[in-house]
Amino acid sequence: MRSVFNYVVEPVGSRYNNTKKIDGNDLILNTQIFTHQSVNRLAVVKHVPIIGNHEIQVGDYVIVHHNVFRRFHDVRGKEKNSKSYIDENNYLCGIDQVYAYKQTKWMPTKGYAFVKPIESNYIFSTSKEQPLKGILKIVQDNPHLKEGDLVGFTPNSEYEFVIDGERLYRVRSKNLTIKYEHQGNEIEYNPSWA
Repeated sequence: MRSVFNYVVEPVGSRYNNTKKIDGNDLILNTQIFTHQSVNRLAVVKHVPIIGNHEIQVGDYVIVHHNVFRRFHDVRGKEKNSKSYIDENNYLCGIDQVYAYKQTKWMPTKGYAFVKPIESNYIFSTSKEQPLKGILKIVQDNPHLKEGDLVGFTPNSEYEFVIDGERLYRVRSKNLTIKYEHQGNEIEYNPSWA
């Protein structure tokens, strides 16, 4: 079953990540289907599109858009699957709905990078992280930047993901505006819910 333009993916685990194991018991964190934070974003590629050359291959893990596996209520209140739904184990996923892929290590899609926020060291700040600043975690195709660099990015250019238990921001490479020198006191910030 191959698609002309889309990947065919299968969720790793279930469609929703709304439970957590605590002392051997399952704690349900969310029972609502419409909150995108509870939707599983990790998938494995079963088939690649027929048209085009693709870096992503069959068997690779991918981070996908939250609407791929999501269920929703229509205007009449009837529960429906997303337009990506084929069956419980197969979903269509457009090329633009894939944000990162893993062959041996996580790689962003072309033109993007992932940045880890850092803790705020300002005494009078109520924010737990420094705005518009972070440590580069996942990058490709940029001769001037490497993983571990302290960078700044433009406002409203970041989008939050949780990858392997780390909260990361996906940022367009062109929105990475500055490379700072390390001060030596930067601490990565990962909230407890991640």
